[in-house]
Formats: sequence, C-alpha cells, structure tokens
Amino acid sequence: MSIARIDARFAKLKADNKAAFVAYIMAGDPDVEASFEVLKGLPAAGADIIELGFPFSDPMAEGPTIQLAAERSLKSGTKMAHVFDLIKRFRELDQDTPLILMGYMNPVENMGYERFARTASEAGADGVIVVDCPPEEADGLTDALDANNMALIRLATPTTDDNRLKTLVKRTKGFVYYVSVAGVTGVKSASADSVKDAVARVQKASGLPVVVGFGIKTPEAAAAIARVADGSVVGSVLVDAIKNSLPEKAPVNTKVLETAAILAHAVHTARL
Repeated sequence: MSIARIDARFAKLKADNKAAFVAYIMAGDPDVEASFEVLKGLPAAGADIIELGFPFSDPMAEGPTIQLAAERSLKSGTKMAHVFDLIKRFRELDQDTPLILMGYMNPVENMGYERFARTASEAGADGVIVVDCPPEEADGLTDALDANNMALIRLATPTTDDNRLKTLVKRTKGFVYYVSVAGVTGVKSASADSVKDAVARVQKASGLPVVVGFGIKTPEAAAAIARVADGSVVGSVLVDAIKNSLPEKAPVNTKVLETAAILAHAVHTARL
C-alpha cells in the first residue's frame, strides 16, 4: 500500500474532522525488543502515524533527548537490518497504520538508494524523512522511492521562503513536516499562533496535509497545533518516557504508551 496507506489515513481523519497524532520513537531504544513492544502498542494508544527513527551517531537536527536515544540504540547494537525487521514484525500485526522512517543520509548512502528503498518497502514502510537530504541532491533517492511506491516527506521550516518552498515541495508525497521552531528537537516550545499562517502557506504550496513537529511537549500544546494543522508530531516527550522508565526497571512500554494515549486523546478531541 505504501503511499496509499498515508493518503487513506489523512482522508479518514479529514472525514472525521480530526488531526493526526503522529508519534516518534527511535528504533532500538533502549534495545530492539523493548522498542518493538512500544511500536506494536502505539496504534492502540491512539497513534495515527508512526515515525520510526533509525539511529545515527551525528543527528544534527536533534536535541539531547533524541541524541541520547540514538546513543542507547547504537550501544545496544542496532543495525539497519534490525530496523527493517522491526517494521516487518509490526506489519504482521498492523496493516493500516502508516509507518515513516526518519533519519539521516549516511546510513541511506551506505546501503545505496535502490537497496534502501526496496528493503524498506518490502518490510512495510510507507515513507521516509531524511533530515539532511537537500532537494537539489535528492533525485537519486526520490527515483528509488518512487519505483518502490514510497513517499519522500520533506521538512519546511520558519526560514523557508516562498521560492524555496516551491523547490522543496516538488516530488514531495504523503505530507509535509513543518518544523515549528528554529533549532533542534525538544528544546523550544511550539506555538499554534506562530505556525498557523505558515501551515496554511505550506498547505497551499504543496496541496498536501501538513503536520507540525519540534517543540510540542504537552497535551495542551498538541491540541492547539491540531486546531491549525493536519497533525501534531510528538517525539521527545515519548523518548523521555522511555529514558525515565529505565532506572525504575519497569516495562518500557507501560509509561510510554500511557503518555501516548493522553496526547492522542488531546489531539483527537481538539476540534470538538
């Protein structure tokens, strides 16, 4: 299904007058099996779309929370093969929830575009966000993803002007990810008032749904974004819940899925 799975999810949400709750976790954090327990529980907790990070040692757009998640994952031995296996296992349980890979160019280049796209598609991924892949250098990756019916999802930011936006949305599929604040993940706080006009501008330029991420830390903030955008992305708060569960030696998924359920409820009821 791939791109069709993303389109179907946004169409259903639009018909229900709801925004998407987009949940981010890092594959292999704190280890592969623990991250699978979280991954398979996210749809029931209310996640409409899942972003699954693949670990990289120099994640330049990430704040300390996601950086440490990548370190925990790499330290536990996570490889790209483990990431694809997580997706395969998830698809054995869930055929409906869109799953987006999110990471950096180095692991993609290391595999080669065609092998990466084919392996990700065969595993059951629907799209890819590659944070450090500029549109001017993306044709090779985009061609490979197109051939495997996968979406290349791009990031727009507060510094993306109209001319740059035209370039950025070319060959973008599925949705556009709007970065609400300048800087790295999990540090500043997003404001619905500050992103409302930008979201409308990106929606008009792309003709696609626009989800907003970076800096959404509370259910109230997630709900406020849900009123002005097609989706709220929450990552650092969920990853923090994973980190905080480790000293307690409690099942990692318990606190994370409780947190996800609260955020999902806030997003899904925001427009009532």
